[in-house]
Amino acid sequence: MTTKSCDGSIPARPEATTHGRKHLILLALLLLTVVGCAPHTKGQAPSSRPSNVTLTPAQRQHIAIYKVKPAVYRKSVDANGIVEFDKDQSTTILAPISGPVTRLLVTLGEKVKMGSPLAAVASPDYATAVGAYQTAIATALAARHVADMDKDLLKHHGVSLREAEQAEAEAVSAEANERAARQTLQSLNVSPKIIQAAAAGRPVGPIEGMIRSPIAGTVVGKTISPGELLQTGSTSCFTIANLSHMWIMAQVFGSDLRRIHVGDPVTVMTGVKGGRFQGHVDNIAAVVDPDTRAVSVRVLVDNPDEFLKQLMYVRVRIDDKRPSTGLLVPVSAVLRDGNNLPFVYIEEPDGSFARRSVRLGYRFGDHYDLSRGIHAGDNVVVNGSLFLQFMQNQ
Repeated sequence: MTTKSCDGSIPARPEATTHGRKHLILLALLLLTVVGCAPHTKGQAPSSRPSNVTLTPAQRQHIAIYKVKPAVYRKSVDANGIVEFDKDQSTTILAPISGPVTRLLVTLGEKVKMGSPLAAVASPDYATAVGAYQTAIATALAARHVADMDKDLLKHHGVSLREAEQAEAEAVSAEANERAARQTLQSLNVSPKIIQAAAAGRPVGPIEGMIRSPIAGTVVGKTISPGELLQTGSTSCFTIANLSHMWIMAQVFGSDLRRIHVGDPVTVMTGVKGGRFQGHVDNIAAVVDPDTRAVSVRVLVDNPDEFLKQLMYVRVRIDDKRPSTGLLVPVSAVLRDGNNLPFVYIEEPDGSFARRSVRLGYRFGDHYDLSRGIHAGDNVVVNGSLFLQFMQNQ
């Protein structure tokens, strides 16, 4: 007998309901299996190992290939620098005598020779030195005369041996004082004519001290004026420099120091047409600048026509004199992936093109030294890499 529900429908049997649920579960599992086995469609994540790219003969016409081979090159370091005087060939002149300046005899930029007069000084030191020399000459002459007389008297027993020896000692001492007084005049740059006149006992006329150049070069500094009172050994008067050579003080940082050696060739660039000069590394500082944390590298450079000026800013390129060897590839061959990692395309033996990750080393001009990822003999795509990347991403 069949029982109806309150709404008049006939309820399903329990065994029939259980059978239907089992059928639905089996159907859902089947669908999941089919979906899981289905191939990836457009919009899904690509494979981690992209397939090689194959081109038609027409497409290959737009691809340029570079065969990798070992190359010898020289690494270089670029740095900023400041021009300075060659301090081995320049000097600051301190006042050798005291007194007021009476005349300036040179101007800035003037070339002078060793011993050239630079300024005249009304110096009591000068006059005192000339007088001391004349006194020393007279004393030496008198002492020598007495010594010669005692030597003659000793032969005739007119004086004792002790007295003759004492006179000789006094004469030798007086002559030594004369030589010292003459050297004092020479150190004060007294004119040889005045020294000769004093030695001959002639009047030397008005005594005027002279400041002279100790080296040949150019007057690049003048810090005194007429009437200024000079103090011996403390007043700075002139700076003389040889401008045919200059120093470039380049600032080098960190790991670049390992590439720099004394004697390395250097190109100095001023940024002005015709303003390129050749030099070499002359010295590498032993300490780090506490303010900039850089190391000063001194470059000695010729300065034809005196083009380089003190405190001029320049760029320097220091080439390592020791050659390096590597696998150089044009910069145009290198692309970067979505993670900014470098790669190149290599032609495979079957004519297809494969992506290969590389490690960038030193950049030499428009080439990279690739330290990993390629081998000698590989054919690298240097023109058309972007087209290959586009084809591979389709």
